[in-house]
Parts: sequence; C-alpha cells; structure tokens
Amino acid sequence: MPESAQGANLWIWFAFATVACWGLYGVLLHAGQTQMGDPVNGRYKAFLWVGIAYFLIAVLAPLAILVMNGADWGMPGRGILLSLIAGAAGAVGAFCVLLAFGAKGHPAVVMSIIFAGAPIVNALVTVALHPPKGGWASIQWQFWIGILLAALGGMLVSLYKPGGPPRKAATPAVDAPRNG
Repeated sequence: MPESAQGANLWIWFAFATVACWGLYGVLLHAGQTQMGDPVNGRYKAFLWVGIAYFLIAVLAPLAILVMNGADWGMPGRGILLSLIAGAAGAVGAFCVLLAFGAKGHPAVVMSIIFAGAPIVNALVTVALHPPKGGWASIQWQFWIGILLAALGGMLVSLYKPGGPPRKAATPAVDAPRNG
C-alpha cells in the first residue's frame, strides 16, 4: 500500500472491511457450491473459483502495487518461507471450510466456530511467540475473560442460531372414549 494512504485511523476501516469480506465468505462459498448443480463435486468446483479469485487479487494486485512503487525485488528467504506458510495455512483453512460444509456442517455454525476460534488461536500463539516481560503470569485477567467470552460467544451463536420457531413439545395422544 502506498505510504500516503496510511493515516491516523485508516487501519480500522481496512479491519472492518476484512470483517465484512470474511463474514460473507462462508455464506457466499456455500451458495456457490450449491449453485454448481453438482452435489458430489460442487464444493470443489466452487473452491477452484475461489483460487482463481485469490490469484487475481492476491497475486496481481500486490504485483501492480510493487511495480507502481518501484519496489526492490530482493526478498529474504525467511520472509518468503513464512509468507508461503501463511498462504498455505489460509488456503488449507479455506478448504477445510468446504470440507466442513460437505460433512453436513451448517454454514452459520461452521463460520461461528471459525470466527470465534481463530481470534483465540491468534491471541494465544501471539503471546507464546512474543511473551510479555513478566511471563504468562503477568497477563491481565481481562485478556483471559476475553478469551472465555470469545469461546462462549461462538458456542452460543452455534447453539442458538436462528432457524425458525422453536419446536412445540409433543402432546400425548388421548384415546377416544369407548362405548360399550
């Protein structure tokens, strides 16, 4: 991104744009797979087009920005390796979304688990890689409550997703009186 575009709070708008895009991802991916008209291979056909979209956006856009910025094309091997691993993790995760749908996971539940669980994994791995000066014991209680609330939120959304009116309890059948 050009340096001039980085401003005071511009990052938050990009973060919210990511929330919107990733929030739509599961819904659109599930819709795409069902619209392929192929109950056996529809999800893989949809993922193929996800990959094409990734190529168009994740390869061509940064390439254009690098060219426009006159970037130096030298890239350290460790940076390349970590970036490839990050891309592989993202692609495997996206593929696992499709596999979860194929294993009869409801899109609302699958995505709720993912979007509640991913920040927890991110927070814990980040702390493990960059521990605070006082170690794990120095982490404030609010951090742990946040982890708990994220997990609880994902669970509640999964368990109580909107899906129509609640079922009424079955009423016991009453035998009609017999004459005689």
